[in-house]
Amino acid sequence: MSKVQRLYSNGRLSEASIYNGVVYLAGQVAENEQADAYAQTQEVLGLIDKLLNEAESDKSRILSAQIFLADMQDYAQMNRAWDEWVDTENPPSRATVEAKLANPAWKVEIVITAAQ
Repeated sequence: MSKVQRLYSNGRLSEASIYNGVVYLAGQVAENEQADAYAQTQEVLGLIDKLLNEAESDKSRILSAQIFLADMQDYAQMNRAWDEWVDTENPPSRATVEAKLANPAWKVEIVITAAQ
C-alpha cells in the first residue's frame, strides 16, 4: 500500500496530499487581499506552480481544476490570468462557480488535482 505524503500540514489541513501518483491541492487563495481578481488569480496560480513543483508535478499534468469566484463579474479577469498561465497543449478539465468564500476579501479560490 502506498504511503500518503502531505505537504505543509498544520493540524487542520495540508496544502497538498499525494497518493498513488496523484497530487491533491487544497484550495489556494491570494495573500494580497487588496488586489483585483486578475492579480489575485495570478498570485494563486503562482502558488499552485510552487506546490506542484514540490510535489514533483507541473501544470501540464493537471487533471482537473475547480475555480470558485466570489462574484461572477470577475470571470473575465480570472480567465485572462488563467489563459496566460494554462498549458494550452494540456488544458485540464475545469469548472468555475460563484461561491461565498471564507474571507470576503478573497475574489478567487482554486482547487487542483494533478498527476505526479
